[in-house]
Amino acid sequence: MEQQTQFSGAEPRELYLPEMATITEVRRLTDLETLYTVELPGGRELGHKPGQFVEVSLYGIGEAPFSISSSPTRRGSFELGVRRVGQLTEVLAGYVPGRKIGIRGPFGNGIDVSKFTGKDVLIIAGGIGLVPMRSMINYVLDRRDEFGRLIICYGSRSDSELLFPDELAAWEKDPRVEYHVTVDRGTEGWTGRTGVITTLLPGLALDLPNTVACICGPPVMYRFVVMALRGRGLPDQNVYMSLERRMKCGVGKCGHCQINHTYVCQDGPVYNLPDIAKLREAL
Repeated sequence: MEQQTQFSGAEPRELYLPEMATITEVRRLTDLETLYTVELPGGRELGHKPGQFVEVSLYGIGEAPFSISSSPTRRGSFELGVRRVGQLTEVLAGYVPGRKIGIRGPFGNGIDVSKFTGKDVLIIAGGIGLVPMRSMINYVLDRRDEFGRLIICYGSRSDSELLFPDELAAWEKDPRVEYHVTVDRGTEGWTGRTGVITTLLPGLALDLPNTVACICGPPVMYRFVVMALRGRGLPDQNVYMSLERRMKCGVGKCGHCQINHTYVCQDGPVYNLPDIAKLREAL
């Protein structure tokens, strides 16, 4: 029997067989990061949720998982933010609009937006962690009346590595957004804040019972951000984290991303903080 999966908002598709999609736009974000706009055949919707990912395959090269950076509210195509770090991404960096890539997915347990509806939304993104968090940010902006405050805390190693500069400038000016940014080291001419991302949190005026946070960034960041949020009094059950632990197949078969009894590619990458605590206890 053919194995198929039903993705939200999409037609049933084979679980293991990539579907050939078309790159329609390539946007360089930094020296290492690129944003690709991708269309499925016929402009069919991917049917994803914020926080999910897809597997991208290049014929003769291989396959790798990438976070979906666009909101499902932006229809007709989807966007992938890619950092050039290996053979597949090096080859992909040379692709231009019109080239075909294989797509499987969407996969994973994305952000349950119902847990954020009616609440103040606190997004904490470090470095390339802004790529998947941008999906949730734009989801909130496109359905602004369904949420409370939108607070974005973004940290990067340098101002030269800040992603989506045009959107960052728009968020800074948007009265519907409370945007805060810091960099570890500013280049000459940087007039913004310097310091690690946790330096942004003490000054935030939070309605703690009504605030739900989602965190994504380098692994070293999580421990200190969680400590800072706990220090502010934000309940653990109001904190969600996006993990990307060596995901490979996307369907829980290869075991690369297994943590005890859970597979990050299926049960994650988005976890509630108490669930992560249970995983640590079981290790």
